[in-house]
Amino acid sequence: MKDKTLVLIALAVSTAVVVLCTASRLTDAVAAGKATAATASATRDLAVQKNSEGGVTVSVKPKTISAGAGSWDFEITLSTHTVELNQDLQSVSVLIDSKGKPHSPLSWEGDPPGGHHRKGVLRFKPLADAPTFLALHIHDVGGVDKRIFRWSLE
Repeated sequence: MKDKTLVLIALAVSTAVVVLCTASRLTDAVAAGKATAATASATRDLAVQKNSEGGVTVSVKPKTISAGAGSWDFEITLSTHTVELNQDLQSVSVLIDSKGKPHSPLSWEGDPPGGHHRKGVLRFKPLADAPTFLALHIHDVGGVDKRIFRWSLE
């Protein structure tokens, strides 16, 4: 009788361990799926933002902001009729995550410095942790110290 009881207890304990491990994996998968889905769907919902200070209009549209993307891309358009747009956008831009951590761009792929109209894509390394919001700061364009473009990813 003791042997049967011990076998039943061992079987119950191993079944509980399997159930708990499976539940934990499912919870992690669901949480990861929600974060990935939220980040992936966020790209579709992120609107163009504009700032028209200092005689320069800067428009920013997040293009690729998802967990599986090779880069996080922001399409940027600058337009003016009063000053030269001679900034190196890779140098004057920084992405701030929801923890306040700054991220420098990987590259600027677009019009070179100069002229009154510029357009291109600012690329960033995808963030490992899914942020709840992103803020793109662009400094020193048209005499404006800092322009802030912010999107919620929730």
